[in-house]
Amino acid sequence: MSSMLAPSKAATPSMKSGDPRIGHLLGRNLTDGRTPKAVLLGFESDEGVKRNGGREGARRAPDAIREALFAFTPDAEQPVAFTRLIEQMQDIGNVVLSGDLEKDQESLGNVVANYLAAGSIVIIIGGGHETSYGHFLGYVNNATRVSLLSWDAHPDVRELVNGKGHSGSPFRQAILHPSRCCVDYRVGGVLPYSANVEHLKFIKENGGHYFFKDRLDFGTIENLYRRFNYPVMASFDVDAVDASFAPGVSAPASFGMYPEVWFSAAEQAGSCERVRSIDIVEVNPDVDLDRRAIKLAALTIWYFLRGMCHRRG
Repeated sequence: MSSMLAPSKAATPSMKSGDPRIGHLLGRNLTDGRTPKAVLLGFESDEGVKRNGGREGARRAPDAIREALFAFTPDAEQPVAFTRLIEQMQDIGNVVLSGDLEKDQESLGNVVANYLAAGSIVIIIGGGHETSYGHFLGYVNNATRVSLLSWDAHPDVRELVNGKGHSGSPFRQAILHPSRCCVDYRVGGVLPYSANVEHLKFIKENGGHYFFKDRLDFGTIENLYRRFNYPVMASFDVDAVDASFAPGVSAPASFGMYPEVWFSAAEQAGSCERVRSIDIVEVNPDVDLDRRAIKLAALTIWYFLRGMCHRRG
């Protein structure tokens, strides 16, 4: 394992006869030197949440989400394809953090770049939404032009604070990055009472698009994924989901997205050949009720993998 990575401490459930779970199947058919179909990668940072005035605790989410994911079964509707995919996945652990957010984002970008270059789909478990800027740096490191897609109640294009990024600024940083690797930015699930009109104007002025939560339906989501012409980096901020289903997040959303629409966005990301990587962010185990947000985040990954089963090859 790279010196940038440390093993996760997520527990795998005990094995019951004839009842294998994802944690038992993960990587079972990976041989030395073989490129994983997909990798799980944790980024245990919420320094950006702290800088943005949110509820700290998201740094404890990656292993908690893994544990929930590992306890799920393969998809009962397509067990063979789903199991085959899981057996060719790898959990590569968590990025070793230095305590310097900007350096840690660079480290995340280096790891992401290596696996993208090898052809793996990268699934990043945050952490605060500052995770997404480090995620984006993976494309910058490979000089790859990329479309950015975020499912979020907020546009997250806030100005930097004292010249430093935070959990509310990752997509402004990506859009304005001197590499110009960001082709465009689209954000779906925006709540009109949580979005600054100047931030929406900034998105439009830079060739992007935003979709309010009430304008989203299954058809809109499907059409959105069909419009991409470049590789896609997708981000799933769990605070986009209604707080009754996801109470344990950095900034809970009243009247947010419902799980059926949210999971459709995740599954279609999995089936879209253009989507090369995703991140799941802003879960805060410290304030979660009955592990609802943790389980929802884990199911987001499950639905993404379900969609991946429909990809060619």
